[in-house]
Amino acid sequence: MVEQHIASAFDRDLEAIQAQIMKMGGLVEAAIMDAARALETRDEELAQQVRKGDKAIDGLEELINEEAARVIAIRAPAAVDLRLVLSVMKISGNLERIGDYAKNIAKRTAVLAQGPNVSESAAAMRRMAREVELMLKDALDSYIQRDVELAQDVIARDRDVDQMYNALFREFLTFMMEDPRNITPCMHLHFIAKNVERMGDHVTSIAEQVVYLVTGDKPEDDRQKADTTSSVPQEV
Repeated sequence: MVEQHIASAFDRDLEAIQAQIMKMGGLVEAAIMDAARALETRDEELAQQVRKGDKAIDGLEELINEEAARVIAIRAPAAVDLRLVLSVMKISGNLERIGDYAKNIAKRTAVLAQGPNVSESAAAMRRMAREVELMLKDALDSYIQRDVELAQDVIARDRDVDQMYNALFREFLTFMMEDPRNITPCMHLHFIAKNVERMGDHVTSIAEQVVYLVTGDKPEDDRQKADTTSSVPQEV
């Protein structure tokens, strides 16, 4: 009877933490798309909202980690249960980093809005951000449903994001070579594109956590990337 009570309390704790994960995921999904829309429409007010909203995302990560640590200390989970609690902490960390990248995009939007448009690249980056946002939605769904097939599909789609980034990178190089006045805005745009590409990496990490949670198989350390610009300095 006591063991059943403990198991029930543990399940309630996990449900509460996972509800916070989904809330955090919803905020991050919105941040991705709001940041991309603010960039495309040069909406400085929306960009500012994204920057302010990052505090709520950070707060949820802190709350989730505190609750997960409490569960480990009080419930002493083992085997699959411990793996579940640890995966929650890792997923919240990935979500927090994606939120940071959305905030970085919003910061650069304020700078770019003061100058002329260089190209239609902002629309291309919105499409790239949309793909990442859809990947994140599916990754979170795969986590809730324990759907390994869906998680593996998310992992495979990261190559599409990498290829979109590669195309934008080449486009920015072309614009910079054509006119030196394009160098500064194109550098900002390049870092924004890289932020979106890195979002995709963190979404992929979430999907990999799902695979590990369900199967117990750890993801390969050297995941194949389609980003051909790895020698270019990256913003963190």
